[in-house]
Amino acid sequence: MKKIENTQSLFYSFLTTMNKHIPLSIPSLTSLERNNLLDAFDSSWISSTGAYVDRFEKEFADLVDCQYVVSVCNGTVALHLALLTLEVKAGDEIIIPSLTYVATGNAVRYVGATPVFVDIDPSTWCMDPEAVRAAVSEKTRGIIVVHLYGHPVDMDPINKLAKEKGLWVVEDAAEAPGAHYKGRPVGSLSDISTFSFYGNKVFSSGEGGAIALSDEKLAKFARLLRGQGMDPARRFYFPITGHNFRLTNLCCALLCAQLARRQEIFDRRFAIYELYRQELTGVPGIRMQPCAQWATISPWLFSVTVEEPEFGIGRDLLIAALAKAGIESRPFFIPLHTMPPFLDNSVIPESGLTLTEEIAAKGINLPTFPDLSDEKVREVCRVIQSACQA
Repeated sequence: MKKIENTQSLFYSFLTTMNKHIPLSIPSLTSLERNNLLDAFDSSWISSTGAYVDRFEKEFADLVDCQYVVSVCNGTVALHLALLTLEVKAGDEIIIPSLTYVATGNAVRYVGATPVFVDIDPSTWCMDPEAVRAAVSEKTRGIIVVHLYGHPVDMDPINKLAKEKGLWVVEDAAEAPGAHYKGRPVGSLSDISTFSFYGNKVFSSGEGGAIALSDEKLAKFARLLRGQGMDPARRFYFPITGHNFRLTNLCCALLCAQLARRQEIFDRRFAIYELYRQELTGVPGIRMQPCAQWATISPWLFSVTVEEPEFGIGRDLLIAALAKAGIESRPFFIPLHTMPPFLDNSVIPESGLTLTEEIAAKGINLPTFPDLSDEKVREVCRVIQSACQA
């Protein structure tokens, strides 16, 4: 993995020195977002209190079919708050996938817990439920599932295992708002779910996040922790050590507009996905993201793997070819278990994480955002087709 990491750094350096003809992602912003933002500005409620905060939390709770949503300042904080709410302590073990963004592992570190890495299921690219079962020990407190690249984890066997062993489950749904598992929305499938509203996400406020849950006691505790630990019934009295994790009314104004436009946003993203499938089907060595029969994916970034023997060149050289054409792309996440912060005080199965490493080395995310035209999608595909040396 070290060779891949070094190669990627060269490509990133190249990307930052050129104008991107087609960026990986830009947020979809219209007059509705602008009007909401100005309305919040004119109200003078620009901090963490205001009508848009309450409205967003209620509307997003409806979307993910949960009783409560607690908005926070970013997706990483959402994971941190979820673990604090569940009172995770030093020495606890938490089972997570290695193929995920670093925030998942960082949140485990923030609370002093030990990450236990498990391999993926190649049919979903998400954590393998059987690997999760094999990873449970006497120190295991819970499981963080990651709905990777918009595809839901196979939740029923994991929830069954958690119930048997007395464990909690947290969904890291940063990349998957709007995804469904067997007809149920992602976010409603666990004790607590977490979301991100970073600039490249399906719904964006620049920065932002949320946790969603249906347990009233946990929701009250999460709000207490989020707001510096101040007793809601006694101003400036702090019964616990809390944090300032709040999201602003300005950000929530943007998110309310995004939610109002959600069907438009989803429809365009799904149309881009379908066009990519049409254009890339039959290109030797290009394998598109699998989708289980029981899953409805969230259309975040269109993802493929590059099979070098068939395509003729590897993933990294394809990234370079796209960059030369002014097209930004992104390699899959580097597995956490291979990076310095997680080399010690982590648990890795003796059999290794071979599927994780294999998919990570071959995967690439392609430009995906609502304002991306059909012609630009076809241009991306033409570069990929031209780069194929089969």
